Amino acid sequence: MSSRQPSMRDYKSPNKSAQAKQSSIFDNGRLRWLAAGVILPVAFLIISFNLNNERTEQSGITSTETSLIPGVTVELVPARTQQADPLELAITESATKEIERSTIDEGTYLSITVRSGDTLDRIFRRNALNISDLHKIMKLDTAKDTLRVVRPGDTFEVWHKEGDIEALHHELSIIDSVAITRQGNTFVGEIYKNDVEYRQAESSGVITDSLFLSAANAGISDRLIMNMADLFAWDIDFVLDIRNGDEFVVIYEELWRDGKKVSEGEILAAEFVNRGESFRALRYEGPDGRSSYYTPDGRSVRKAFLRAPLAFSRISSNFNPNRRHPVLNTLRAHKGVDYAASRGTPIKAAGDGKVEFRGNKGGYGKVIILAHGGNITTLYAHMDSFNRNIKEGSRVQQGQIIGYVGSSGLATGPHLHYEYRKNGVHRNPRTVELPQAKPIDPAFKADFQSSTAMIMLRLDSQRQMLASNTEESENL
Repeated sequence: MSSRQPSMRDYKSPNKSAQAKQSSIFDNGRLRWLAAGVILPVAFLIISFNLNNERTEQSGITSTETSLIPGVTVELVPARTQQADPLELAITESATKEIERSTIDEGTYLSITVRSGDTLDRIFRRNALNISDLHKIMKLDTAKDTLRVVRPGDTFEVWHKEGDIEALHHELSIIDSVAITRQGNTFVGEIYKNDVEYRQAESSGVITDSLFLSAANAGISDRLIMNMADLFAWDIDFVLDIRNGDEFVVIYEELWRDGKKVSEGEILAAEFVNRGESFRALRYEGPDGRSSYYTPDGRSVRKAFLRAPLAFSRISSNFNPNRRHPVLNTLRAHKGVDYAASRGTPIKAAGDGKVEFRGNKGGYGKVIILAHGGNITTLYAHMDSFNRNIKEGSRVQQGQIIGYVGSSGLATGPHLHYEYRKNGVHRNPRTVELPQAKPIDPAFKADFQSSTAMIMLRLDSQRQMLASNTEESENL
């Protein structure tokens, strides 16, 4: 105020000595000028200062530190009681922006979604990321196994400093993720488990129209009902053998993340009643860490061979030694089963074995022949194409895709011709007695019975509830 008072007095009183003799301080509105220029501002500052101190004491804030930006510590201080100088505000704002800018440079975060046709090289170049870092990362065994193939819709989380990779995370599945992190001039990779909660659930139903519609009415997803069908595929033909009135019970895992159900997990126990005959399967993981499905008495649910090596729509031609050939119009024994399916449908190996033949074979067209133990061979004909990783001499596992449905050779339409031979003699694949897989290891039998006792009780309970509900519905 002292710097402004002289100019104010000069402006209002050009002749100070004359004014002092003729009037007092209360004359000519001087009191008003004094109140406006000195008393009111001082009173306002005192009141503001007191109010600010009260607020500070109530909140308990004196000098607290908090991290508002990663890597940056910010100190909280009481609010100012006077209006900040404009120059000071400008300096503070500039410093804040500089802090934010340096923080971003030290760890910029990117969330990247893979587009159609993308590769990691293309993604890195599009986002101005260090290509040499990508080359180092892809030398890691972890990266080779998990990042070599990317698909549209995949997401990556990347942290970098001006393009140099600091960390890269990619979710492989609901359960697993891969993390790549920098250590000096190199990188390390690891696969870690996501924070997933497992819950048990159960469903049951009666077949009234189709398996999938009945399962949907019971609240079971297509994926889960397909897994159940695969579980009993060695005993039940789910295309031809299903009848109205068949019943099913399934106890399974649900996967939850952040309070939301994200997927269904493994089937823990299941029962399917087909034409009055009951089939049960219990999942058991032994002390050796290997899991499989067994009947309640410890026999393997899995057979050495699948009844049908593909998902088919119908049987277009059954095993028949006196069939008339549809192309040649002559009597020629049909020594296998023809499964009609759309072109390109995957064909699976019916059992573990070795590729004995892969190529063209006359009217069979494109063929694969697998040799199995016990002097058993299986033949797959009229293929459209082969799995390019399957060569003569390759070892295959049951359920592994070996080729795709087509109509090569003497075929009227896309289908799979499947043959089963034992000791060189053709057998009907649909009726031949299939060899059993190995039962549970006797050393694990006691552990199996104790660990599956509770799930058996739940299965029995669900089965009784289903029977009771079915009886009530029939009485209505």
